[in-house]
Amino acid sequence: MSGWQRLGGRLGRWRWPGAVVIALGLALLVLRWWPAEPLQRRVALSHAFYSSDGALLRITLASDEQYRVWTPLAQIDPRLVNAVQWYEDRWFRWHPGVNPVSLVRGAWTSYTGGVRRGASTLTMQLARRLYRLDTGSPWGKFKQVGAALWLEARYGKAELLEAYLNLAPYGGNIEGVGAASLVYFGKRAAHLSLPESLALAVIPQNPNRRGSNASPEAWPQALKAARERLWLSMQAGRGAQAAGAARDAELDLPLKLRTVKQLPFGAPHAVQALAAQLSPEAQSTLSLHGPTQAAVERAVQQFVERRSPMGVNNAAALLVDTSTMQVKAWVGSADYFNDAIDGQVNATTAKRSPGSTLKPFIYGLAVDQGVLHPRSILKDAPTSFGTYSPENFDGRFEGPITAQDALVKSRNVPAVQVSARLKEPNLYEFLRRAGVSKLAPEHYYGLALSLGGGEVSMTELASLYAMLANGGELSPLSYLHDASDRKPAQRLMSDEAAFITLDMLQRNPRPDTGRPAFPAVAWKTGTSWGFRDAWTAGVFGRYVLVVWVGNFDGSSNPVLVGVKTAAPLFFNIVDSLRSQGLDPGAMARPTPANLSRVAVCAASGDLPNAHCTDLADTWFIPGKSPIKVSTLHRAIWVEQASGREVCGPGPGVRQEVFEFWGSDMLQLFSQAGMPRRIPPPARCKAGTARPEAAVGDGPQIMSPLRGANYVLRLSQLTPLTLRANAAQAGPLYWFADDAFVGQAPAGRDLSWGPPAAGRYTLSVVDAQGLTETREVVVEFAP
Repeated sequence: MSGWQRLGGRLGRWRWPGAVVIALGLALLVLRWWPAEPLQRRVALSHAFYSSDGALLRITLASDEQYRVWTPLAQIDPRLVNAVQWYEDRWFRWHPGVNPVSLVRGAWTSYTGGVRRGASTLTMQLARRLYRLDTGSPWGKFKQVGAALWLEARYGKAELLEAYLNLAPYGGNIEGVGAASLVYFGKRAAHLSLPESLALAVIPQNPNRRGSNASPEAWPQALKAARERLWLSMQAGRGAQAAGAARDAELDLPLKLRTVKQLPFGAPHAVQALAAQLSPEAQSTLSLHGPTQAAVERAVQQFVERRSPMGVNNAAALLVDTSTMQVKAWVGSADYFNDAIDGQVNATTAKRSPGSTLKPFIYGLAVDQGVLHPRSILKDAPTSFGTYSPENFDGRFEGPITAQDALVKSRNVPAVQVSARLKEPNLYEFLRRAGVSKLAPEHYYGLALSLGGGEVSMTELASLYAMLANGGELSPLSYLHDASDRKPAQRLMSDEAAFITLDMLQRNPRPDTGRPAFPAVAWKTGTSWGFRDAWTAGVFGRYVLVVWVGNFDGSSNPVLVGVKTAAPLFFNIVDSLRSQGLDPGAMARPTPANLSRVAVCAASGDLPNAHCTDLADTWFIPGKSPIKVSTLHRAIWVEQASGREVCGPGPGVRQEVFEFWGSDMLQLFSQAGMPRRIPPPARCKAGTARPEAAVGDGPQIMSPLRGANYVLRLSQLTPLTLRANAAQAGPLYWFADDAFVGQAPAGRDLSWGPPAAGRYTLSVVDAQGLTETREVVVEFAP
């Protein structure tokens, strides 16, 4: 037989075993590369919440009542990873899941009565915990070996090591280094010190003595001894010469161990609300800033404690960084654990009546639509809008008032008048575009929406005020530190109108000093009907702050007035943040390019004529703000002896300037104890003694409003109110279409009951035949 024949015979004898080996190898390759379910998905996980500065706010229990926070291998301190491998399985990187030498040695000592030695590799320990195996019997150990081999065939070493570190027992219901580092040391696994890493490496071998279940007396000693043995073993095995230096630096430092009972429970309302929205098994870094959150919580709690003798039991606050729209502080109630005030209810998302906090948006829209500018003169006087007759909070009326003062002083009647003049959008449509939810149909509110007749949440109100700070662009609030999915902003108001509105709000004086705040704060209060909710919302620096004081059961309290209760809390928080080094900076916004300052007649708010000498500056949007020459001040010829008007110059005649107010305004001035100098009755034709008198001297309809629809209830039979002003004395005659309705003096009301629903043309005529008309739509409701 030749040599080639002998070689062929030998190879033939190994053909089938070789084929089997090759097949097994290919099978392992297929198993390794075939997609496998991530090991993370096989266990229930906790949800860990962190503040933007890295502090743990709260960690929840997993569905199996364990604290288990999955932490990627790259986010675990490398010293902890190395220590675990050295302590548990030094050959982990080279064995196929089972170490045959250790397995045989362990079995021999265990079943021959010798000292029991651990024979499980990291992979075997992972298999036992992952599949909940009972390995106390030979059959259980056999299943553990098979499961380890299976895991090694399906997953890489890094995946297995990561899974073990996240499932290792740490005493009680704590599993994995992620949860253990948070519970024991209050920090993430990436930020552990060397002593802390060594401690977490040794606890899993004996969690009952070294973990949180150990007795308080034995726990530190047992943990320290095990850690010492591990350190010495690592140094001896690696021959490190720098052990002494490292020891002096860190190892001898005492460990400050914590327990599960000491886990933080921070920002409970925020965590509770967001936990329902985010993935239940995740680590989330919220936008909340830890020191800022603590400062706002402390301010709210101290405020309620001081005001509790007055019946103030609850309050809430929301702070938003307008530059990022991130919520920086979220306090949903004064005390989350107080059942007496329903402390677990979240006031920031609850719908409440906002009172007057919506008024800035009425004026902002009016500025944007050319209805007024800050120095426009409005009328604060008793007024009926169909069946709706708003009153001011103090029950008084101030007569003529600038738009800026009407907003700052929160006068109700001017706000309703301005709201009634809005076109597209009106206040209701503006709120709907802004995303205010659960609005009833528009006709349900009518003009009462201007004074808080609807309901908004604190989060919605904060978004609206942030819109002013961001130049009229509305962006959604962000609750996560890394908000990469921010939606584009939506423009609701021009940059100029938003700037002017904030500028007007900055004139609002602080309740404690009576002067505008410095640095500037643009703020507004609100009080709901029946004294159920007190509000203050405003902008300072780069922040928007909204505070609410009230009761979750809706009970009334006369002290729940925005300027008296909510405003002090608002400024307590503002001052507290600044005093603690959390200064938000100055509220410095560049003046929009298409905005200018113009001089107007202070009394009328119009461009001054030659006779108006008292001027005031105001913001003006060219091409948009209302522009006309004032006709309030007019010069007439007066006979000195009699004080009567004459039709031209002559002996004993001089020219005098008078303010020509309407009859209703003169009446208000008189009631306020500030009577005006009334010009003498007109005796000359227009164009002679009073060259300007023909302009605006005709009657002016004040009610009904232009463009308004009136819904009258048949059950109440409430008539419409007709009222007009006129500069000339004498009766005014009213007509509906061609039918005579009646007559009434200027400034006095006349009631009219429309015979049927429909569109009517109302006309008012004075004694000189001057006329003004207005269309009104009347509807009937049961």
